[in-house]
Amino acid sequence: MARIAALLLLLSAVPLPAPAVERAPRISDREIIESLTQLKAGQTLLQQRLDSLQREMDKRFEAVDKRFEAMDRRIGDLHSTLIAFFGAMMAILVALFGYIVWDRRTALRPVQDRLERLETEVIQDLELHHAAGSRFERLFQALRALAREDDRLAGVLRQFSLL
Repeated sequence: MARIAALLLLLSAVPLPAPAVERAPRISDREIIESLTQLKAGQTLLQQRLDSLQREMDKRFEAVDKRFEAMDRRIGDLHSTLIAFFGAMMAILVALFGYIVWDRRTALRPVQDRLERLETEVIQDLELHHAAGSRFERLFQALRALAREDDRLAGVLRQFSLL
């Protein structure tokens, strides 16, 4: 084994010939000019292709812009419609409150008129603003004066705590 290792070491130290690099054949000026012409033609073709792609992209962007403009118009129309509906709802609410107030007033007006009529009749019947007092006060004064002379009437008035 030692012999094999020594042999391998010896072989690795021995220089071996390396394969040579192959030389390229010389290119003539004509071939260089033809290659440059082909490259320029290819570059022109690429430039034309890029220009056509750019025009196509511009057309697509314009189409997308038109779609966005149409969408903006639709959203604007929808916004206007929503504002109109909201305004209509507010008008309906105001009209409803107006009707409620008007209905309440018309419903209370007969009650107020009747109350005023009853008040006027009570004031007239009882003569509340009379200088000597109301009819009830004058009636009680008359009954008290009569009760001084009539014991039976005095007993009845005392029974009802009027004397």
